[in-house]
Amino acid sequence: MSKVDVNHIYMNYHSLKGETEALKDINFKVSEREFISIVGPSGCGKSTVLNIIAGLLKPSSGTVSVNGAKYDITSKKIGYMFQRDYLFEWLTVFDNVALGLKIQHKLSKDSQEKITTLLKSYSLWDFRNHYPDELSGGMRQRVALIRTLALDPEVLLLDEPFSALDYQTRLNVSDEIYQIIKKESKTAIMVTHDISEAVSMSNRVIILSKRPAAIKKIFDINFDKTYSTPLKHREAPEFRVYFNDIWKELDLNDK
Repeated sequence: MSKVDVNHIYMNYHSLKGETEALKDINFKVSEREFISIVGPSGCGKSTVLNIIAGLLKPSSGTVSVNGAKYDITSKKIGYMFQRDYLFEWLTVFDNVALGLKIQHKLSKDSQEKITTLLKSYSLWDFRNHYPDELSGGMRQRVALIRTLALDPEVLLLDEPFSALDYQTRLNVSDEIYQIIKKESKTAIMVTHDISEAVSMSNRVIILSKRPAAIKKIFDINFDKTYSTPLKHREAPEFRVYFNDIWKELDLNDK
C-alpha cells in the first residue's frame, strides 16, 4: 500500500467570468519514506496540488488518501513547510517549536523532551532561548522544519521551502533539510521551480504541464550510493543527464 494516493484530482475555479480549469486528472502515488518533487511552469498549479493533499483546498473531484484512508479536511498526519518560515518574532526558538503542540493541547513532559532531542540533534539547542531575528536564514528554516516535526506528521509537504534564501545558503540548507527528513524517516512531497534542487533531493520528479495542469512525465532519479547527499548528487555524472531531460520537458511546455 502506498503512503499517499492522489486519485483523479480535478480542480476548477469559478468566478464571474466563468470557470477556469486548473488541474486535470492528477494521479500519482508516493511510497513510504519516498521524497518526490513536483515541477512545472509558473502558475500551473503546483502549490494547488500541495494544498489539496494537505486538505486546505477541496478538489472539484477526486480523492487523496494517506495510508489508504480518505479525508476531506486537514489531516494531522500531514505537516506543511511553506516558502516563508512564519516564525513568531516575539517567541524564542523553543517556544516557536512548541507552538503547534500548545495549539493542539499536546504539550506534555514527553513532547517537551522530544523538542529538546530534536533541537540537540540538529544543532539548535544552544539557540533555544534566542529569538528569530537573531538567527540566520538557514537556521530559521531548520527551526520551521523542527516545529513541523515536533507534531510527528507522517507526510511532509514542502512548498518552495528554500526560495527566500541566497544561493549558497540554499545549497547548504537543502542538504541539511534533506538529511533531517531522511533521519526522521518521513515521506516528503516538495514543490520547486529549481530543477537542480528537484533532481538532487528526489527519488522521483513529477513534471506538470501548463494549465490546466496534467502530469506530463515522471522521472525516476537514481544515483550511485557513493553519492549520498543532495550536494554530492550534484557532482554525480547522472545529474546533468537528469537535469537536461527535465529541462527539455519543461521547455516543450512553452512551445
